Amino acid sequence: MAAAVVRIRSRDGLERVSVHPKATVLELQMAIERELQVPVSAQYVSRNQSLLMAKDPSGAALMAADMRDPSAALSSLGIGHGSVVFLFYSGKREVAGPKVTPSGAFGKKMTMDDLIARQTRVERQQHAHCNSLSFDRAAANAFQHYVHETLAFGVKRGGFMYGSVTEQGDALVHFIYEPPQQGSEDGLLLLRDPDEERRVDGIAAGLGMRRLGFIFTHTISQGKADYTLSNAEIRQAAQLHAESNFDAWTTALVKLEANGDVQFESFQLSDQCIKLWKEGWFVQDAEDVNPKLSRMNKEVVILGKDTRDVDNVLFLVPVKILDHQGPLSCNFPIENRLTLPSFESLRSHLDSNKSRPYVQRISDFHLLLFLSKSLDIDTDIPRLTEAISTQGSVPDGYQLLIDSLASNHSY
Repeated sequence: MAAAVVRIRSRDGLERVSVHPKATVLELQMAIERELQVPVSAQYVSRNQSLLMAKDPSGAALMAADMRDPSAALSSLGIGHGSVVFLFYSGKREVAGPKVTPSGAFGKKMTMDDLIARQTRVERQQHAHCNSLSFDRAAANAFQHYVHETLAFGVKRGGFMYGSVTEQGDALVHFIYEPPQQGSEDGLLLLRDPDEERRVDGIAAGLGMRRLGFIFTHTISQGKADYTLSNAEIRQAAQLHAESNFDAWTTALVKLEANGDVQFESFQLSDQCIKLWKEGWFVQDAEDVNPKLSRMNKEVVILGKDTRDVDNVLFLVPVKILDHQGPLSCNFPIENRLTLPSFESLRSHLDSNKSRPYVQRISDFHLLLFLSKSLDIDTDIPRLTEAISTQGSVPDGYQLLIDSLASNHSY
């Protein structure tokens, strides 16, 4: 009796094994071990394609209940020659490249299964490159308060998160820089100022910090949508992530819940998402696509099916949110908002903090950014950031200079 060929779809693509027509589930698993080098003890097999979405063996075990009995005949499960069985396995294995056969002088001939195996498969990434994202409480509150109280979550708002990453991989956000921007109910256009960003990066470097990611808001109307991030938000986040060349880059979302609470969420875009972005796979502004789907310009394989539309959740890797009290204050008016900081703001800020040491009075990123318009970013600002980093004395002359700016320009 001729052997039956069963097609095995796993995270590695579509492969085939041969079994006796009267084989059992266990005999199929033994064939997978023999021909595909996946130990029986590591296998979970099922006719249910959602098995490929399992995050871990415990989840896979639940999804593979239909083929849990090792003595069950494959025929009793509707599995025969040409059937597809889905395979989840733990661990890693070496996957041989697709087999080819010569075809005269014109090169090599590939089977349809070989072509499928070479397609790009979009899969969830299990682990982020940072363990958690922790917000300085004052910085987070200043961002959400403006969006809540002034903008009423009616238009989108965004900013770049700055801070540091611990040796354990925890990202600490110490301040949020809000670039020039134009927000609407469903879009956010960043009007980026290279000179201002150079000054922001210079201040951050002087404080021992760097750009960590991007934070933005959802509007009230988006709260009714059935997506976590829209395709436009995925593309914007991917562009900024790819620009950073920083593995721990994180994207944070702030939204208003139905009960009136403000919620922070954070994600990393998967490595595969960034790779596809850099290679130009994303279609821009496809009008006929549901916002929860990102359209590719070529077909990809998801759960064994060819498609050009990818559910955005497949590109998101959740990151735990924490909070902390950082080294900076966040009391000075924030840049690029409806009410801009001024020298009057500087005088008022210094006067209201007279009881504190001078170095603490200027330990505010937004104040330093304002001062960088009048002081040299390459010579003066580093003297101030060094004092702030050590909480030492402000260098001679700088207190007088800052006080002079506040007094002479306030009237």
